[in-house]
Amino acid sequence: MTSAPAPDAAFLDRALDVARRAARAAAAIIDGYYRGGAQVTLKPDATPVTQADIEAEGAIRAVLREAFPDHAIHGEEAGREGEGDFLWLVDPLDGTKSFVRRNPVFSTQIALMHRGELVLGVSCASQFGQMAWARRGGGAFLDGVPLRVAETAEVAQAVVSTGNLKSLAQGPRWSALGQLLVEANRGRGYGDFLHYHLLAQGSVDVVIESDVSILDVAALAVIVREAGGVFTDLSGAPPDLDTRSVLAAVPALHAGVRERFHGWNDA
Repeated sequence: MTSAPAPDAAFLDRALDVARRAARAAAAIIDGYYRGGAQVTLKPDATPVTQADIEAEGAIRAVLREAFPDHAIHGEEAGREGEGDFLWLVDPLDGTKSFVRRNPVFSTQIALMHRGELVLGVSCASQFGQMAWARRGGGAFLDGVPLRVAETAEVAQAVVSTGNLKSLAQGPRWSALGQLLVEANRGRGYGDFLHYHLLAQGSVDVVIESDVSILDVAALAVIVREAGGVFTDLSGAPPDLDTRSVLAAVPALHAGVRERFHGWNDA
């Protein structure tokens, strides 16, 4: 198979338009089920899935396949199909547990990876009326408004938000998180898409999670990065298909916070 050329700005702009269209198609399905209710079943890993998840992913895949029939797609519900340099990462309804309990903090996440590098992302939170997007070298936007992280320089000035923390809570670095929260200006647990949108717009300074899937955060990684932030796992590695934790922060704080979790291993 011949390798695809590196995507240029024109290609990424087109792909971003397609991803936004796919996100809107998913949102229409999800919003309908949110108003009317959706039956919940459990997957083998005991996490919930609804018809909204399944149909929304189907709608996203249809839009992506029509535009890019040669690209691979890896989705939360239907798994991976296809091979090649381009891989779409899709979580049609990130926050299903919130969705089924009538908590509006859920979103659709769509990202494109080229040869292991995340090059664009769309994060659509329909119940918040928000769509954030970014592509490599093109900046980040929330509903068309440019995003930029804050210039916070000290932990004492920082707002720290946490999300999924189960494995961190079970390990020796739980105390490091506690000390960080003691020193910070404010600690919050916005979670899911929300604290990444807030980080990108300058309202939060540090986001920490220890239990994620790359499908949850791939698009958000691009958005934070293009807004001027730093997005790695807790060990400081850039996001990839095996990412299980997140440390996202404004540039002046990222390295110092990372040192607090020295020795963290996602495995």
